[in-house]
Amino acid sequence: MPHFEIAIVDTNILTALGLQPILTDIIPIAEVRIFISFEELQAADHGQFVHYFVASRIYFEHTSFFRENARRSIVLVNGDLQIAGVPTLNVCQDEKALAKSILAMHSHGHGQKPNAPHPPRMRAESEHPAGAAGKPQLSSREVEVLVLLAKGLINKEIADTLNIGLTTVITHRKNIMEKLRARSLADVIIYAVLNGLVDVGEI
Repeated sequence: MPHFEIAIVDTNILTALGLQPILTDIIPIAEVRIFISFEELQAADHGQFVHYFVASRIYFEHTSFFRENARRSIVLVNGDLQIAGVPTLNVCQDEKALAKSILAMHSHGHGQKPNAPHPPRMRAESEHPAGAAGKPQLSSREVEVLVLLAKGLINKEIADTLNIGLTTVITHRKNIMEKLRARSLADVIIYAVLNGLVDVGEI
């Protein structure tokens, strides 16, 4: 299996550590590396990075480098700042919204050059961690709950929609998290989108 590397370049280590597991879930065959300065990135960069997720301050300090790699560069911004001709990612969003933004960006094929190797693909259902037994075995009711969770419904709304008890929803939710080995709701959303259970636009 090919090996890809993604660079997060940000002096804010908390931002980088929050982004790293989301990217790893979306592109599981990629190694996501964190650099706290442009100099650190340069020392490690031998042309192997398929994406640079770079803090806006570092981007503007080294614009010429990132403009030369514009198809691979995504600028991390605080809020809805737009930069002409450059994709931006608002890191002030909650984890669910951040995952949705990255999925939308990935589904539009950001970063692929005509003569470049194919970018890493997102995790398919059969690749999702599920232990030795293979892919997760969700019941039809668990799938229904998962879809509604991914669409943003809270436990009570799911109970009302499916005409089941609140404690039943909580039990299903716990089972889903365990079966998918999900660390957070963002992992559940990623699973739902990558397996065609919901569209990014429905989240």
